[in-house]
Amino acid sequence: MSTSTAPGDLPDADTMSLPLDTPKAEPIRMRTLVLLRWFAIGGQMAAVIVAWMMGIGFVKTPIILLIAASITMNLWLFLRPPKRTSPGRAVRQLSFDLVQISTLMALTGGMANPFALLVLAPVTIAAASLNARQVLALGLATVALISVAAVFGLPLRDPDGQILRMEPILAVGHWVALVIGVVFFAGYAHRVTGELSDTSGALFATQMALSREQRLQHLGGVVAAAAHEMGTPLATIKLIAGELADELRDRPDLHADAIALRDSADRCAAILRSMGRAGKDDLHMRAAPLRAVLEDAAQPHMDRGPLIEIHAEGPVIHRDPAIIHALRNLIQNAVDFAESRVVIETQVTQGALVVTVRDDGPGYPPHLLSRIGDPYLTRRAEAQRGSYEGMGLGLFIAKTLLERSGARLTFANGGPGAMVSVRWPLDRIRAQDRIALAHNPTFDA
Repeated sequence: MSTSTAPGDLPDADTMSLPLDTPKAEPIRMRTLVLLRWFAIGGQMAAVIVAWMMGIGFVKTPIILLIAASITMNLWLFLRPPKRTSPGRAVRQLSFDLVQISTLMALTGGMANPFALLVLAPVTIAAASLNARQVLALGLATVALISVAAVFGLPLRDPDGQILRMEPILAVGHWVALVIGVVFFAGYAHRVTGELSDTSGALFATQMALSREQRLQHLGGVVAAAAHEMGTPLATIKLIAGELADELRDRPDLHADAIALRDSADRCAAILRSMGRAGKDDLHMRAAPLRAVLEDAAQPHMDRGPLIEIHAEGPVIHRDPAIIHALRNLIQNAVDFAESRVVIETQVTQGALVVTVRDDGPGYPPHLLSRIGDPYLTRRAEAQRGSYEGMGLGLFIAKTLLERSGARLTFANGGPGAMVSVRWPLDRIRAQDRIALAHNPTFDA
């Protein structure tokens, strides 16, 4: 039984449906926020104690009350922990931390406070766990609170009672540095976290696609076993049907039914024999000619409209489900955008095998050409439908699986449309189609 399927038989990786009612993961665990706040409280208390021991003058009561408010919030969360941390709850907790740190900064010198950089912590945490709108809101709030602390901050005093001032130009520079830090740290953390999340989801889709191909590959063995097991009961049905036909010759209506039952048993046996042979072939075929592998990869897309031409001469290669699925994704992408024709060509050099898939469509967008093969290049709005379709994972999956097999991919325009070349070292892709026979065993008389 061939493992190739029509496009509608089984879903490809790009059309695997995801459950729409799957609960979303927590943006950040509440115990993580509580633990980070304990560290902040420890640092704030240590700074207050050291400044007091050095004789630095500052308003002590409001600062102690602010630290006590953070301690109270942590104890309340410890005694009544929420079951889940929603994005809204995370925003409220980070907003509390932002207001507390900003107020401490304003009470301890404003821009002259050497620990003012810590005001960037809440927005950086938000950027790594919340969406862009929430990060933007916290970022704007951070800039506003930094500005208030810079203008209305209470000065610190040295042990002699002299005000510790920062030169105006340095204060402005410090304020600008903090604002730039808000933009840079928030933007960088949000971008990196988003890319890691996209890559993680795309790799999960790759694993599902490969698992599907492996299940199809092993399906032949299941069919072969089923054909073997069902052979005996079908033979019994045929035998009993034949005996009934002989005994019911004087009953034409019943005799015809018995003959039909026997013929149906014969037909089932023939189908199972055929499936069993094909299943054994699929189960044991670990190598195949290059052209056969390419035809297997292209078969689901042969009747989709554009003409697929295969010009392939090459060695016997590994018949790997991952390679077949990856080539099938490349061919699917070419068929999706071709006007009328897709050409698959091969070239064998002294040390490499090159497979090229090209179409006569519009080609890759020039501004995305350097990023072809990255996950989620298409608009993410399509993903809201709960399907992988339109999420730009096909080429990512193909690239990942082929690179795992030792290949290097090159994407270009000029065919006249899009063109992708897959290059393997021959020693990584070539398979031995002939294996030497072992020595005949000897038996002692």
